[in-house]
Amino acid sequence: MKKKILFLCTGNSCRSQMAEGWCRHLYPDDFEAFSAGTKKHGMNPYAIKVMKEEGVDISSHTSKTIDQLPAIDFDYVVTVCENAKENCPYLSGGLNFHKGFDDPPELTREMADEEDILTVYRRVRDEIKNFISGLKDLE
Repeated sequence: MKKKILFLCTGNSCRSQMAEGWCRHLYPDDFEAFSAGTKKHGMNPYAIKVMKEEGVDISSHTSKTIDQLPAIDFDYVVTVCENAKENCPYLSGGLNFHKGFDDPPELTREMADEEDILTVYRRVRDEIKNFISGLKDLE
C-alpha cells in the first residue's frame, strides 16, 4: 500500500511542485505524492525547466490550494516553506513536519541574467532531491 504524502508551500508553483515531482520520480511504488499551497500562483516555468533537466517532467502539474485537493487521509504532510508552516491548517491523520527551502522566485526577483536565475533554481532543486531521497527513512 502506497503512503500518501502532501507537500505544502505558499503558492504551489515551485518548491512543493518540485518535491512532488521528485517523490513521484524516486518512489513511484512507495508514495502517492500530492502538492498544494495556501494560495495558487500558477506553475513556475523555471521550476519546470530545471526539473526537466534532471528527467522529471512536472509540466502537466497544476497549481492548487489545499481546498482543491480531494478528501484524503495523508500519512505525511510536509511544509516546505516558512509561510506554509505558519499559515497552513493542521491536517490530522498523519505525521506533520517541516523542512524549509529557500524561495527561488524571491531570491531571483532582482536578477536579469537567466543563467544566474537558473543557478538558484538548480540549487534548490538539488536540495529538495536530497531531502526527498531520505523519505524512505520515515517508514
